Amino acid sequence: MAVTVRLEPAGRCRWDEPVRIAVRGLAPRQRITLRASLRDEKGALFRAHARYCADADGLLDLARAPALGGSFVGLEPMGLFWALEPEKPFWRFLKRDVQTPFAVELEVFDGHEPEPDGERLLGRAVHERDFLPPGVRREPVRAGRVRATLFLPPGPGPFPGIIDIFGLGGGLLEYRASLLAGHGFATLALAYCDFEDLPKKFDTIHLDYFEEALCYMLQHSQVKGPGIGLLGISLGADICLSMASFLKNISATVSINGSGFNGNIPIYYKETTIPPLGHDLRRMKVAFSGLLDIVDIRNDIVGGCENPCMIPIEKAQGPILFIVGQDDHNWRSELYAQIASERLQAHGKGKPQIISYPGTGHYIEPPYFPMCPASLHRLLDKPVIWGGEPRAHSKAQVDAWKQILIFFSKHLGASPKL
Repeated sequence: MAVTVRLEPAGRCRWDEPVRIAVRGLAPRQRITLRASLRDEKGALFRAHARYCADADGLLDLARAPALGGSFVGLEPMGLFWALEPEKPFWRFLKRDVQTPFAVELEVFDGHEPEPDGERLLGRAVHERDFLPPGVRREPVRAGRVRATLFLPPGPGPFPGIIDIFGLGGGLLEYRASLLAGHGFATLALAYCDFEDLPKKFDTIHLDYFEEALCYMLQHSQVKGPGIGLLGISLGADICLSMASFLKNISATVSINGSGFNGNIPIYYKETTIPPLGHDLRRMKVAFSGLLDIVDIRNDIVGGCENPCMIPIEKAQGPILFIVGQDDHNWRSELYAQIASERLQAHGKGKPQIISYPGTGHYIEPPYFPMCPASLHRLLDKPVIWGGEPRAHSKAQVDAWKQILIFFSKHLGASPKL
């Protein structure tokens, strides 16, 4: 009997959906190695492998069989995806073009040799994982100064709206917005630097640009008002917290490993300026791996939650959800979320929802994204560590995505498509 790799669902599926992997036609109790390989749009190779043992009927089902070694151990049905590692050091897993899927090659090898070779190849399958769910419409936006892409869910609409903002890496990343549209949200992936005619360097935050993007969403016939949701990670999270504090018609804000402080770039809105907290590069450490650890380079927070560099989140009209990686090495996200909670309570507001994940680093991505332990820092031009332990980080990403969808569904008025 030929060895076959079976996938459920059998066809293409979304990146944020789990897939069940089974191997049939093996000998009873046969020892095999499974390997997953993927190339990103820039040709960088990512790989993961795990060693397994078939059951008495010659069947291997990853939902029931634990991995005995390799890139991970234990019962991890999606381990071959979240454990993918780049061949090139310090290379972050990103989807740059959401209009094409990632093709993941799954190979079955006989035995438990450290390096699987072609002579022992028993079977293979190619599994396509998509970022543009069926029926989702992608519309480039060039409105006034706004440079963005709007993703609209299938159906007549109007839909609850979200603006999605990434960190200091620049450019226009669409993969989170396109996946959110698959869950029923009209989502605007918003660029703010190093894209088309936007500034190459980002050295001041002028909230009027982001207000223009907010107005675009509020006036769009396919976006349901009266308010919009905001989702941001890292500096993008702090921009979202600033928008929620100064702008109207924002119903809900999610901060993924934001700080709630103005770090190195002054924030301007009309007559108001929030000064930067600043940093001291002498506080940088060298980790055991030899990589830089920047977690403590920011200046001390004198005055705690009343520090003048803090974003005045007590002015936010809607609720805020803080998603926190306890092992974030970009900055101390857990401490910052606690200070944000203190500030809200000091100003007579209720405690915000804070979800903290142990063993979780800075880049909390949609489910099944491989963790980025270290990569090149845009400002330092050197590799830095971002923190996280792969298994814990992966579990956090699955739960955080679910929590984000529930939060936006509750406060923007939609039924969650989990």
